[in-house]
Amino acid sequence: MKVLISVKTYPTISEKYDELVCTAGFTEDGNFIRIYPISYRKLAYDKQYKKYQWIDIELIKNTKDFRKESYRPLSLDTIPVPCELMDTGKNRDWSERKKIVLKNVYTNMDTLIAQARKDATSLAVFKPTKIKRFTWEAVEREWSKEKMASLNQMNIFEKKDDGFKVVSKLPYKFKYEFEDDNGKVSNMMIEDWEIGALFWKYKEDEKLACQKVKEKYFDDFAKERDLYFYLGTTQKYHQKSINPFTIIGTFHPPFPKLKAETQYSLF
Repeated sequence: MKVLISVKTYPTISEKYDELVCTAGFTEDGNFIRIYPISYRKLAYDKQYKKYQWIDIELIKNTKDFRKESYRPLSLDTIPVPCELMDTGKNRDWSERKKIVLKNVYTNMDTLIAQARKDATSLAVFKPTKIKRFTWEAVEREWSKEKMASLNQMNIFEKKDDGFKVVSKLPYKFKYEFEDDNGKVSNMMIEDWEIGALFWKYKEDEKLACQKVKEKYFDDFAKERDLYFYLGTTQKYHQKSINPFTIIGTFHPPFPKLKAETQYSLF
């Protein structure tokens, strides 16, 4: 199956599968799909696919996950094959990406949550009407002892000694506060891989690191670009939470040029 990767979340520790990255994207017929589990950082460098790159991978429906978009690799040894990259080019042309990503866009949280309850929809593209704030708060700086103990126990039984070092836990939780088209306010955590990568780039000064994240996600994405969210649920809380969704990534093309501006640029 070919999948256009659009989401890679920050790595987490699974009590069953080691360190994992939640990967999501779109099939060739435009359907959203979740691929889990994948130990992304353990893939060979030439197999570590990028966002907006097509991959070819053998997938089967994850029968242990009721969410309709959830698939898993045929086996834990299944390796994705990176294919063509959907680049925006020198002109930063996002049109090809938009054709796939923006086929089905939600604008109302109550509608989306109702859909999640109705048919186990767990992935969605969402267009906020207004971004109110971008915030962050300090959280636990280390993975829980329970998760690390489970991971160490797994390594003992599976005799792993490959020198792999588990990713550092992000010591901050970043959130968007936004309104939907009915004025409903939501406050959602952002679990995007890139938010972690940006933070660690400035790790020597955590105050500066948080400001740099805000500059990118609020000053740039929310103010200067046409921002959409990739929303996703966790299996554990899908049927329990009032709002089971979190932000697992962003889609942030430039604002469309006005027709008059386009015509003017021809002369």
